[in-house]
Amino acid sequence: MIEHVETPRKVVAITFDDGPNPVYTLKVLDIFEKIAGKVTFFMIGRHMEEHPEIVEAVKLQGHEIGNHTYSHARLTSLDEDDCLQEMERTDAMIAAMTGRKAVVFRPPYLDYNETVMSMCHHFGYKMIGALNTDALDWEQPGVDYIVQKTRNHIKNGSILLFHDGFGDRSQTIQAVKILVSELRLQGYEFVTISELLQLQTMD
Repeated sequence: MIEHVETPRKVVAITFDDGPNPVYTLKVLDIFEKIAGKVTFFMIGRHMEEHPEIVEAVKLQGHEIGNHTYSHARLTSLDEDDCLQEMERTDAMIAAMTGRKAVVFRPPYLDYNETVMSMCHHFGYKMIGALNTDALDWEQPGVDYIVQKTRNHIKNGSILLFHDGFGDRSQTIQAVKILVSELRLQGYEFVTISELLQLQTMD
């Protein structure tokens, strides 16, 4: 599981899980449109079915969409066939709705085993983790908490995890606004996971 990439460039890859969501995904798009930054959304298939217009908006702004399974199942508790189906349905959906094959995958709960790893290999996915899992933004621990914990993990090539789906994500949005403005002042660029992985091979 890739949590960061060694690079001399001042770049970070910010990621959002569990969308698309008609309220919070649009707020994320608004933040990054203003600064011409790019992010990666790890989307849930059934949420994509419910909100195709949000998928389209993400695509039009040039952000990356990664696979986060169809129903946010804990893959390590499924057999191989069900695991395959969870990944395959969303893989097909991303290709159909964006015209591009997903190349990155994040397992729900960051929980994986040999089966999940072999599925990633099967689909040609890189499995993506994150450094700031202790920020616990999904638990809504407070804006300051999310910001402080995430600050500890900022360096060249950091992959950062936030959530734009399931429940009230207003704390996450506020925290991301603060972090983005700090990081810009420090000279960081915001890139997709795929762009970050390319830097690793170039440097």
